[in-house]
Amino acid sequence: MASSTATRTITITRAQEIFFSWSSDVLIYTVVLNLFVEYVDAVVIDSFTISILTAVLLKILLDVVMHYEHAVRGYFAAKEGAAFKVAGTVSLIAILFLGKLVIIEVVDLVFGDHVELGHFIEVVALVLALMITRRLFGVLFERLGGPESDEATIDEAAADG
Repeated sequence: MASSTATRTITITRAQEIFFSWSSDVLIYTVVLNLFVEYVDAVVIDSFTISILTAVLLKILLDVVMHYEHAVRGYFAAKEGAAFKVAGTVSLIAILFLGKLVIIEVVDLVFGDHVELGHFIEVVALVLALMITRRLFGVLFERLGGPESDEATIDEAAADG
């Protein structure tokens, strides 16, 4: 039996990238949330379904906070002078701090007594765990891939017969 290897190129669309990113983030967030529910007494979520919905809401909220954080970072990075560097650092800390408070309030507003993310410290730990886990999965995904390019390639082994 002879075999040959054929390579075909598959183009991944922007819509597919967004779908994969959202799907993987929500799955990662759901797992991390449920680990916090299991191991941190202050974090309580009534059901698995609500934890999935909470993960979707956290994905939206964290994306918004990170968007503002990147915009502020870009604005102050383009400026020169020590005053802008200090103002940029203070602004980023304020956004990250206030972002956690906004997350607590929005989750409470949307889910009420069904979700309790704990106090500020638990929310900070949760958000850090979500971001670190997401980043680790991103790094693993990138390392499993080949050389950087805009297209993905798949090698198929085809048996002649």
